[in-house]
Amino acid sequence: MSFTSNKLSNISLSQFKESDSQELSLLEAAKSTPQPVHTQNLAQASELLRKAMQLLWGDSFNTEGMEDTPARVAKFWAEMTWGLHKNPSQPLQRTFQCEHNEIVVLRDIKFSSLCEHHLLPFSGVAHVGYIPQGRVVGLSKIPRCLDIIAARPQMQERITYQLANTIHNTLNALGTFVVIEAEHNCMNNRGVLKYGSKTITNAVLGVFKTDVNARGQILSLIASSKL
Repeated sequence: MSFTSNKLSNISLSQFKESDSQELSLLEAAKSTPQPVHTQNLAQASELLRKAMQLLWGDSFNTEGMEDTPARVAKFWAEMTWGLHKNPSQPLQRTFQCEHNEIVVLRDIKFSSLCEHHLLPFSGVAHVGYIPQGRVVGLSKIPRCLDIIAARPQMQERITYQLANTIHNTLNALGTFVVIEAEHNCMNNRGVLKYGSKTITNAVLGVFKTDVNARGQILSLIASSKL
């Protein structure tokens, strides 16, 4: 199989890109799609948050600057979890024929998510590699898949596995490898207070799990400063 080659095939990536007029940014797409949280639910959540803040902080809560804080927090949580009712495999449905089965790597895909334990944000980068089996996906689609998976209360470990599993099964890939590096505010600002600590997780599927040479190649590609 050609995926053990030391270099990626020289495939023209332009054939996989869609025109700018057809692409919506993630923010535009989120704004143009009805959100799962209704206005009435946001209002009710805001009032409950107001009561919780008053119980915790008493008179210290009654300042001009905090008047709209409960509503802001409710809206923030809703914005951070817009992916709850979306299917992460949907962006991967349109594929393109590809004669090669070399490793495809996307590195340093930025994301942010909401820790399900403390409801604090965490953010980082994902490195994704897969070996296609006759079909590849547009370059923007894997980041969109990641954004949907991350836009819900999450654990880093779960994001890693869900991203790998979605790519592997939807694209019928020969192998899929995902590494995620993230920094968690629940470690930076509470508990152990270890600011700057990073958590690294990985998920390995298909030939990357069984073929040592293929696994070594993908690790080298992810770690290299230049492809």
